[in-house]
Amino acid sequence: MMSDNSYVELLVARKASPLMLFLKYLLILLAALSFLLGLGNIIFVIAFIAFAVGAYFVSLNASIEYEYSYCEREITVDKILNKSRRKKVATFETERMEAIAPSRSYHLDEYRNKTNYRKLDFSSGIEQQPDVTYTMYYDGREKVIFELNDDFINALKNVAPRKVFTD
Repeated sequence: MMSDNSYVELLVARKASPLMLFLKYLLILLAALSFLLGLGNIIFVIAFIAFAVGAYFVSLNASIEYEYSYCEREITVDKILNKSRRKKVATFETERMEAIAPSRSYHLDEYRNKTNYRKLDFSSGIEQQPDVTYTMYYDGREKVIFELNDDFINALKNVAPRKVFTD
């Protein structure tokens, strides 16, 4: 049996949005065109800089990964942008967790009709059969969607056995 201070980490890659990919390549193309046309014209040089900066920021958000870590009764979610920049997105305490179960589980039926939950989706965004997502209802305010593996679920189950369901 694991102790309370066990550590589990999981990385989930988010499916790239087709719009973001299109926008990324469009901005790169526009930047290249404005660079070629801008040899001597200040307006095209300014357009090149604007398109290049836009392409940089869009490419950051085109490749997103979520890293879940569990340590000392706390779930931390980090967002990794373009495999280079890390940003802490959320922290959840297991004591304030209401329930966590597979997203289609009957254990979550009592929460489904409540509309006051803010939805946070930290899954890959890829619909799989069977469904591999878990939904956590947290502190009466948030509905959080994860893609967890068995090690992660077992670590949570060891500290909150009445709140964690696997069927």
